[in-house]
Amino acid sequence: MAQLDVNTLIGAAIAARNLAYAPYSRFQVGAAVLSSSGRIFSGGNIENASYPLAMCAERVAIYSAYAAGECELQALAVVTPTSDVASPCGACRQVILELAPHARIILLNLTGAIRYTSPNELLPYGFGPAQLNDQ
Repeated sequence: MAQLDVNTLIGAAIAARNLAYAPYSRFQVGAAVLSSSGRIFSGGNIENASYPLAMCAERVAIYSAYAAGECELQALAVVTPTSDVASPCGACRQVILELAPHARIILLNLTGAIRYTSPNELLPYGFGPAQLNDQ
């Protein structure tokens, strides 16, 4: 297990936010995940003129980690340009619950507000692989 350096993870999320492609909403979000091996994967939201094809920062970061073979994720930091911290969307909550079920979630904004939570707090009574095996 890697040691969680919250400031480094937050810095990676902020750097990813600066690279977000959000020409339509202008709502730039950054995310960074820490794998159990100590690697950090980050991503910014990526919009598209065909709006449903956009991808949230949280999923960009998580999918990048998985694509690199890093499937044990310890922490996820998400930074938004809001007056208070903002929670991930429903689609991201589902992905977080399944692909980072034990991760420490760090939500923050650009003014320093921060909130710690967990996948189960983000999506209580979530649907996942265990429910598929209940058939």
